[in-house]
Amino acid sequence: DLQNVNITLRILFRPVTAQLPRIFTSIGEDYDERVLPSITTEILKSVVARFDAGELITQRELVSRQVSEDLTERAATFGLILDDVSLTHLTFGKEFTEAVEMKQVAQQEAERARFIVEKAEQQKKAAVISAEGDSKAAELIANSLATAGDGLIELRKLEAAEDIAYQLSRSRNITYLPSGQSVLLQLPQ
Repeated sequence: DLQNVNITLRILFRPVTAQLPRIFTSIGEDYDERVLPSITTEILKSVVARFDAGELITQRELVSRQVSEDLTERAATFGLILDDVSLTHLTFGKEFTEAVEMKQVAQQEAERARFIVEKAEQQKKAAVISAEGDSKAAELIANSLATAGDGLIELRKLEAAEDIAYQLSRSRNITYLPSGQSVLLQLPQ
């Protein structure tokens, strides 16, 4: 993907004791500083080149295992035993990281929009069902009025009047006056 990748690798190693004289005479006492950096860079570049940026993130275990196997094999030619090789850190360049973050934000926005659409569809279905229920109720009331007459309407009026009277009787700011009397409490007119 032509992305910059920063990888931190931890290597625990030891020399093959039988090969120490050969290692010291051919490479030197600082064999670890001469061999490991160069073969590590070589192996990391070859393994990382096999994967694209997304695969490096999603298949980190496979990348780590491949680096470990290749590095162990290469170090053995120099008389080194690698006890542990692990990727401790894997990051990408700033542009790629920002692009990944923007993609995640866009996915979250798309998910939110999908949720809003689903919610609107559910509300639409609920409104249709409610309207159908209201229609059915109106139809039943109309049929009842046709068969039983205006008795149902009179009953509903009486129930509403009773409810209004009950509510007014409980309010402290209501005063009842007989009809035809002055409301102004004997003020000059």
